[in-house]
Amino acid sequence: MKSFHEFKSTYTLPLPELILKAAEVHKAHRDYRDIQKCALLSIKTGGCPEDCRYCSQSAHYDSPVERVPLLTVEEVREKAEAAKAAGATRFCMGAAWRQPKDGPEFDRVIDMVRVVRGLDMEACVTLGMLTDGQAERLKDAGLTAYNHNIDTSRRYYPEVISTRTFDERIETIKAVSRAGISVCSGGIVGMGETEDDRLMMLVELANLETPPESVPINCLMPSKGTPLQMAPKVDSIEIVRLIATARIAFPTARVRLSAGRDQMSRELQILCFLAGADSVFFGEKLLTAPNPDATADAQLFQAMGLPTATPCESPCH
Repeated sequence: MKSFHEFKSTYTLPLPELILKAAEVHKAHRDYRDIQKCALLSIKTGGCPEDCRYCSQSAHYDSPVERVPLLTVEEVREKAEAAKAAGATRFCMGAAWRQPKDGPEFDRVIDMVRVVRGLDMEACVTLGMLTDGQAERLKDAGLTAYNHNIDTSRRYYPEVISTRTFDERIETIKAVSRAGISVCSGGIVGMGETEDDRLMMLVELANLETPPESVPINCLMPSKGTPLQMAPKVDSIEIVRLIATARIAFPTARVRLSAGRDQMSRELQILCFLAGADSVFFGEKLLTAPNPDATADAQLFQAMGLPTATPCESPCH
């Protein structure tokens, strides 16, 4: 079992030592020059019954996000084809649900997965909580990965969400693992949690029977109308420390620099890559949040001597 003390000892190393250690782990287990690109599409937007305090798609808050019903299979096909043309080999789809209901809409998602796989792309979805049966159906349809973030530490979780328990999130992750689907799970920083809470989140993931193969680190994107709309930015060095600690804790996983990149300088993003981040979303939108455009990303990778970023081949968001 991994311990909090172990993670804390790593996290508090002198920063140069921490980054060098993370870089050594990265180089030993992965191609550190390989920064993956993933495409993400909101297939059903807004109206979610959950009360996640960070989310503009929650029906509990008066946010400017417009509700959009579940897309058609053909709409998803068009988006996936465009993403593939732009260089993605994995296509991620997110629906603002607490849990999908068995029936026509879930059947449609199953068809979306089949369509994406039929394009010779990997498919990832995030749909909320799942039953074992639903996870098995997704697996049978060819789903490659399932994203289900635990968001924060077990102790801080009730300060963020009241409509779903922490253990319910863990149970969905276990259902996905039992079905043989790759798990992508990480969290969000900047919601009022402490640095210790962020480390406890990593400890929780590391102690799963099957640790996630992808660990997204999202920076809160404060959304108008949500309780966290005035949340202050997280200190940039804390972000770098967390990514480096995640790289050391999950040496073979993708550590994803996810939401919040549009608020980061090029220098901070590069420091995060040096600390072990090796995956990003590309495209101008992450569900409902802004993201750096393709031109900015191309310029960033070129500045690093990486003219292109490798399309996503491992669990995404």
